[in-house]
Amino acid sequence: MTFIAPHYSKAKNQSPIGFFKKDHYLVKTPWWLKKIFPGCLWDIKSGKKTLYLSFDDGPNPTITPFVLQLLKKYNAKATFFCIGENVQKYPEIYQQLINEGHVTGNHTQNHLNGWKTDDRAFVQNIYEAEKFISSDLFRPPYGRITKSQIRLLKQERPGMKIAMWNILAGDWVPELKPELCFERIKRKISKDDIIVFHDTDKAFARLEYALPKTLQYFSDMGFSFEKFPSDPD
Repeated sequence: MTFIAPHYSKAKNQSPIGFFKKDHYLVKTPWWLKKIFPGCLWDIKSGKKTLYLSFDDGPNPTITPFVLQLLKKYNAKATFFCIGENVQKYPEIYQQLINEGHVTGNHTQNHLNGWKTDDRAFVQNIYEAEKFISSDLFRPPYGRITKSQIRLLKQERPGMKIAMWNILAGDWVPELKPELCFERIKRKISKDDIIVFHDTDKAFARLEYALPKTLQYFSDMGFSFEKFPSDPD
Protein backbone atom coordinates (compact mmCIF):
# COMPACT_ATOMS: atom_id res chain seq x y z
CA MET A 1 0.00 0.00 0.00
CA THR A 2 1.02 3.57 -0.62
CA PHE A 3 1.76 5.86 2.31
CA ILE A 4 0.39 9.38 1.93
CA ALA A 5 0.58 12.16 4.54
CA PRO A 6 -1.95 10.72 6.99
CA HIS A 7 -5.31 12.00 7.99
CA TYR A 8 -6.36 11.28 11.55
CA SER A 9 -8.61 8.19 11.55
CA LYS A 10 -9.93 5.43 13.76
CA ALA A 11 -7.26 3.14 12.35
CA LYS A 12 -4.62 5.04 14.33
CA ASN A 13 -5.81 3.38 17.54
CA GLN A 14 -4.63 0.00 16.30
CA SER A 15 -1.25 1.24 15.07
CA PRO A 16 1.89 0.16 16.93
CA ILE A 17 3.47 3.50 16.10
CA GLY A 18 2.93 6.04 18.88
CA PHE A 19 2.39 8.85 16.41
CA PHE A 20 -0.85 7.31 15.22
CA LYS A 21 -2.12 6.55 18.71
CA LYS A 22 -2.50 10.23 19.45
CA ASP A 23 -4.42 13.12 17.97
CA HIS A 24 -1.59 13.75 15.49
CA TYR A 25 -1.20 14.35 11.77
CA LEU A 26 1.45 15.93 9.58
CA VAL A 27 0.63 19.64 9.35
CA LYS A 28 3.37 20.20 6.75
CA THR A 29 3.99 17.55 4.11
CA PRO A 30 7.65 16.42 4.35
CA TRP A 31 9.89 16.84 1.31
CA TRP A 32 10.69 13.12 1.11
CA LEU A 33 7.04 12.21 0.64
CA LYS A 34 6.82 14.51 -2.37
CA LYS A 35 9.90 12.80 -3.81
CA ILE A 36 8.30 9.38 -3.46
CA PHE A 37 5.22 10.53 -5.39
CA PRO A 38 6.49 13.09 -7.92
CA GLY A 39 3.46 12.61 -10.16
CA CYS A 40 1.15 14.24 -7.60
CA LEU A 41 0.59 17.95 -7.17
CA TRP A 42 1.85 19.04 -3.73
CA ASP A 43 2.31 22.78 -4.24
CA ILE A 44 2.05 25.33 -7.05
CA LYS A 45 5.05 27.44 -8.00
CA SER A 46 3.65 30.90 -8.64
CA GLY A 47 6.73 33.04 -8.01
CA LYS A 48 4.53 35.28 -5.85
CA LYS A 49 3.21 35.41 -2.29
CA THR A 50 0.32 33.15 -3.18
CA LEU A 51 -1.57 30.55 -1.15
CA TYR A 52 -4.02 27.97 -2.45
CA LEU A 53 -6.94 27.21 -0.16
CA SER A 54 -8.81 24.00 -0.82
CA PHE A 55 -11.89 22.50 0.79
CA ASP A 56 -12.77 18.80 0.84
CA ASP A 57 -15.96 16.76 1.20
CA GLY A 58 -18.63 19.31 0.21
CA PRO A 59 -20.80 20.78 -0.93
CA ASN A 60 -22.68 21.27 2.32
CA PRO A 61 -25.90 23.34 2.46
CA THR A 62 -24.77 25.45 5.44
CA ILE A 63 -20.97 25.18 5.71
CA THR A 64 -20.12 25.82 2.05
CA PRO A 65 -22.11 29.10 1.91
CA PHE A 66 -20.32 30.18 5.10
CA VAL A 67 -16.98 29.53 3.39
CA LEU A 68 -18.07 31.35 0.24
CA GLN A 69 -19.12 34.41 2.23
CA LEU A 70 -15.70 34.57 3.93
CA LEU A 71 -13.83 34.12 0.66
CA LYS A 72 -15.79 36.95 -0.91
CA LYS A 73 -15.01 39.22 2.06
CA TYR A 74 -11.27 38.75 1.50
CA ASN A 75 -11.43 38.72 -2.30
CA ALA A 76 -10.08 35.17 -2.17
CA LYS A 77 -10.52 32.29 -4.58
CA ALA A 78 -10.29 28.61 -3.70
CA THR A 79 -10.60 25.06 -5.00
CA PHE A 80 -13.34 22.75 -3.73
CA PHE A 81 -12.86 18.97 -3.97
CA CYS A 82 -16.43 17.73 -4.02
CA ILE A 83 -18.01 14.35 -3.36
CA GLY A 84 -20.27 13.30 -6.21
CA GLU A 85 -23.19 12.24 -4.05
CA ASN A 86 -23.10 15.60 -2.27
CA VAL A 87 -23.20 17.42 -5.61
CA GLN A 88 -26.26 15.34 -6.46
CA LYS A 89 -27.91 16.41 -3.20
CA TYR A 90 -26.97 20.09 -3.45
CA PRO A 91 -26.50 21.00 -7.12
CA GLU A 92 -27.36 24.65 -6.48
CA ILE A 93 -24.46 24.98 -4.00
CA TYR A 94 -22.11 23.34 -6.48
CA GLN A 95 -23.22 25.76 -9.17
CA GLN A 96 -22.70 28.67 -6.77
CA LEU A 97 -19.04 27.64 -6.39
CA ILE A 98 -18.58 27.92 -10.13
CA ASN A 99 -20.63 31.10 -10.49
CA GLU A 100 -18.48 32.83 -7.88
CA GLY A 101 -15.28 32.03 -9.75
CA HIS A 102 -13.92 29.11 -7.77
CA VAL A 103 -12.57 25.81 -9.11
CA THR A 104 -14.01 22.38 -8.36
CA GLY A 105 -12.28 19.01 -8.21
CA ASN A 106 -13.28 15.35 -8.01
CA HIS A 107 -13.17 13.68 -4.56
CA THR A 108 -14.84 10.40 -5.67
CA GLN A 109 -18.55 9.65 -5.70
CA ASN A 110 -18.74 8.14 -2.20
CA HIS A 111 -15.57 9.26 -0.36
CA LEU A 112 -13.74 5.97 -0.84
CA ASN A 113 -10.49 5.08 0.87
CA GLY A 114 -8.11 3.90 -1.86
CA TRP A 115 -6.17 1.70 0.56
CA LYS A 116 -9.31 -0.31 1.26
CA THR A 117 -10.71 -0.41 -2.28
CA ASP A 118 -9.94 -2.54 -5.31
CA ASP A 119 -8.14 -0.55 -8.03
CA ARG A 120 -10.88 -0.87 -10.63
CA ALA A 121 -13.65 -0.10 -8.14
CA PHE A 122 -11.74 2.97 -6.95
CA VAL A 123 -11.25 4.52 -10.38
CA GLN A 124 -14.83 3.63 -11.37
CA ASN A 125 -16.01 5.62 -8.36
CA ILE A 126 -14.00 8.58 -9.63
CA TYR A 127 -15.60 8.19 -13.06
CA GLU A 128 -19.06 8.03 -11.48
CA ALA A 129 -18.37 11.38 -9.82
CA GLU A 130 -17.37 12.81 -13.22
CA LYS A 131 -21.05 12.67 -14.19
CA PHE A 132 -21.65 15.50 -11.69
CA ILE A 133 -18.24 17.18 -11.38
CA SER A 134 -16.58 18.60 -14.47
CA SER A 135 -12.90 18.80 -13.57
CA ASP A 136 -9.47 17.41 -14.41
CA LEU A 137 -8.43 17.72 -10.76
CA PHE A 138 -8.70 14.76 -8.41
CA ARG A 139 -7.89 14.45 -4.71
CA PRO A 140 -8.11 11.01 -3.08
CA PRO A 141 -10.15 10.97 0.15
CA TYR A 142 -7.86 10.82 3.21
CA GLY A 143 -4.98 11.25 0.75
CA ARG A 144 -5.00 7.48 0.45
CA ILE A 145 -4.25 6.06 -2.97
CA THR A 146 -2.00 3.22 -4.11
CA LYS A 147 0.68 3.39 -6.79
CA SER A 148 -1.28 0.97 -8.94
CA GLN A 149 -4.35 3.22 -8.69
CA ILE A 150 -2.23 6.21 -9.71
CA ARG A 151 -0.92 4.29 -12.73
CA LEU A 152 -4.40 3.17 -13.76
CA LEU A 153 -5.83 6.66 -13.43
CA LYS A 154 -3.00 8.22 -15.44
CA GLN A 155 -3.40 5.59 -18.15
CA GLU A 156 -7.13 6.13 -18.50
CA ARG A 157 -7.27 9.86 -17.68
CA PRO A 158 -3.87 11.21 -18.79
CA GLY A 159 -5.01 14.80 -18.38
CA MET A 160 -6.10 14.39 -14.78
CA LYS A 161 -3.97 15.94 -12.02
CA ILE A 162 -3.80 14.19 -8.64
CA ALA A 163 -3.85 17.10 -6.21
CA MET A 164 -2.46 16.61 -2.73
CA TRP A 165 -1.35 19.36 -0.31
CA ASN A 166 1.41 21.02 1.67
CA ILE A 167 -0.65 21.99 4.73
CA LEU A 168 -3.33 20.04 6.62
CA ALA A 169 -5.46 22.19 8.90
CA GLY A 170 -6.64 19.22 10.97
CA ASP A 171 -10.10 20.76 11.23
CA TRP A 172 -11.76 17.33 11.05
CA VAL A 173 -10.21 16.28 14.39
CA PRO A 174 -12.93 16.70 17.07
CA GLU A 175 -10.45 16.90 19.97
CA LEU A 176 -8.40 19.69 18.40
CA LYS A 177 -9.06 23.10 19.92
CA PRO A 178 -9.93 25.74 17.28
CA GLU A 179 -7.17 28.05 18.51
CA LEU A 180 -4.56 25.32 18.14
CA CYS A 181 -5.88 24.45 14.68
CA PHE A 182 -5.01 27.97 13.53
CA GLU A 183 -1.73 28.28 15.42
CA ARG A 184 -0.39 25.04 13.94
CA ILE A 185 -0.93 26.10 10.35
CA LYS A 186 0.09 29.71 11.00
CA ARG A 187 3.56 28.50 12.00
CA LYS A 188 3.96 26.22 8.98
CA ILE A 189 2.42 28.04 6.00
CA SER A 190 4.73 29.51 3.34
CA LYS A 191 4.21 30.82 -0.18
CA ASP A 192 2.84 28.46 -2.84
CA ASP A 193 1.36 26.11 -0.23
CA ILE A 194 -1.81 24.14 -0.93
CA ILE A 195 -3.88 24.20 2.27
CA VAL A 196 -6.65 21.72 3.13
CA PHE A 197 -9.77 22.59 5.10
CA HIS A 198 -13.11 20.73 5.09
CA ASP A 199 -16.52 22.28 4.44
CA THR A 200 -18.35 19.74 6.62
CA ASP A 201 -20.37 19.73 9.82
CA LYS A 202 -17.69 17.67 11.58
CA ALA A 203 -15.01 20.26 10.85
CA PHE A 204 -17.06 23.39 11.43
CA ALA A 205 -16.06 24.16 15.03
CA ARG A 206 -12.41 24.43 13.92
CA LEU A 207 -13.12 25.86 10.46
CA GLU A 208 -15.31 28.65 11.84
CA TYR A 209 -12.38 29.91 13.92
CA ALA A 210 -9.32 29.03 11.83
CA LEU A 211 -10.46 30.03 8.34
CA PRO A 212 -11.19 33.73 9.02
CA LYS A 213 -8.00 33.94 11.11
CA THR A 214 -6.00 32.45 8.23
CA LEU A 215 -7.53 34.80 5.67
CA GLN A 216 -6.98 37.86 7.85
CA TYR A 217 -3.46 37.04 9.02
CA PHE A 218 -2.00 36.12 5.65
CA SER A 219 -3.83 38.90 3.80
CA ASP A 220 -2.24 41.34 6.24
CA MET A 221 1.11 39.71 5.45
CA GLY A 222 0.66 40.52 1.76
CA PHE A 223 -0.43 37.09 0.51
CA SER A 224 -3.17 36.50 -2.03
CA PHE A 225 -5.45 33.46 -2.10
CA GLU A 226 -5.95 31.93 -5.53
CA LYS A 227 -7.72 28.95 -7.06
CA PHE A 228 -5.72 26.24 -8.78
CA PRO A 229 -4.62 27.42 -12.23
CA SER A 230 -5.92 25.61 -15.28
CA ASP A 231 -2.60 23.84 -15.82
CA PRO A 232 -0.84 23.66 -12.43
CA ASP A 233 2.79 22.53 -12.31
